[in-house]
Amino acid sequence: MKYAGFITTIVVAALAMTACAPVQVYHPKPIAPALTAERLEGRSLSDPQLRRFMEVNLGRPLKTWPLKSWNLNELALAAYYFNPQMQVARDRAEAAEAAIVTAGERPNPTVSLRPGIPSPYLLSLFFDVPVQTAGRRGYKVKQAGALSQAARFNVPLTAWKVRSAVRAALVNYLFDLRQAELAAAATRLQARRVNGLHTQWVAGEIARPTVVSAKATFFNDQMAARAAEGRVLQDRAALAAAIGVPVFALRGIRLRWPGFAQLPSAASLPPRRIQRDAVLNRLDVRQALANYAAAQAGLQLEIARQHPNFQVGSGYDFEEGRNYFVTDLAAVLPIFNRNQGPIAQAEAARKLAAAQLMAVQARAISQSEAALASYRTALAEWKNAEKSTHEIRRILVPLAKQSVTVGETNWLALNSAQLQELTAASAALQSLGRAQQSLGQLEDAVERPLEAGEAAPAFRRVRAPTTPGNKQNDSGQPEARVRQIGRDIR
Repeated sequence: MKYAGFITTIVVAALAMTACAPVQVYHPKPIAPALTAERLEGRSLSDPQLRRFMEVNLGRPLKTWPLKSWNLNELALAAYYFNPQMQVARDRAEAAEAAIVTAGERPNPTVSLRPGIPSPYLLSLFFDVPVQTAGRRGYKVKQAGALSQAARFNVPLTAWKVRSAVRAALVNYLFDLRQAELAAAATRLQARRVNGLHTQWVAGEIARPTVVSAKATFFNDQMAARAAEGRVLQDRAALAAAIGVPVFALRGIRLRWPGFAQLPSAASLPPRRIQRDAVLNRLDVRQALANYAAAQAGLQLEIARQHPNFQVGSGYDFEEGRNYFVTDLAAVLPIFNRNQGPIAQAEAARKLAAAQLMAVQARAISQSEAALASYRTALAEWKNAEKSTHEIRRILVPLAKQSVTVGETNWLALNSAQLQELTAASAALQSLGRAQQSLGQLEDAVERPLEAGEAAPAFRRVRAPTTPGNKQNDSGQPEARVRQIGRDIR
């Protein structure tokens, strides 16, 4: 009877613990597409929460708000705050981190009650505790931790992609804006040329085909100017999309890039350093390394599963007025297999993870080499174009002005020299745009800024609402934080 009382006490205590354990309750959070669309459309660069976020990440207070002019780093911070891909990456990291809790949970004991039917004098009560062997719980936690780390790398990796998209959109905008200005200036010069040639034709000094040819050139330049203006509007829309705000949020602000034409020299970017940065600095390499660690832990887990788990328990039997105390030991007998199939799969997965790591490193090296070669070519082309433009601006145009002043040539020579200057400036601008695009590709290859005095802001804390808009979610949780992972995107 004493054993019966002991068993009964254990079972009652277990049932009491189960009854007292906290139970989570489902809370519905419906999403209304109309409301989310309204919140997305209401995003603005004057958001006071954005100001707080930027001050935290810049490490200094902003003297004025809202900002009247924005540079690349400030636009990147706004994109970290608003771009929905950042929230997706954070949620995936949280989901992967929750898997660690699942991996670390211990299996619950079981209790079974077998009443005698039809005889009321037969009763069995068993309490079993499962025991995991060979450290498999530790391998589960290790595997989940590695997968969680790989998922957390998605946050700064996504941040870099967001910054890259903002940079590309800003480069296109500034390039097309300057191109539109040059096209407008060329249109004005062509208009003067047409008027002057028309006057000469009326006076009988030149033939009509000369005027017709000048008018055709004027119309072409006019269409080019309008096309450039249209591209500027498209670039603003693309920049707003990269940030994660509606296009009217950029209305009334000035976009600046003081060092847009101050590109790093080829000597400041030695190939060995670029290659080393590509191999060691890229987050996809670190992510592949974390995936390999997860595959390694997965293999250890499958090897540990060769050894079967077992259950230890005790029971109480009541049989026709007599009490029996019994013990119970149960295990799976590894007779037909010793987990060879899952072990082989885990070994193949580890081999695949190693090959993927090598492939990521090789891709990083090849991309950095190709991007560096492209940048050096574009940089040399831009320097030659700048030199040509400078010579025309410094020598040809002043000489033409002087010749017109002293009466050696007429206005047409000066007009031609000025048009030639604009053509050279447009060619130099095209070369500068290609150089900036190549530099952006090189930065993507090493995942760090390369321009002098330029550094991507590191996220100390990233706050983004879990629902579109600028409010907290319904649960009232404080703003989300992203942990510092390695170097983040420094």
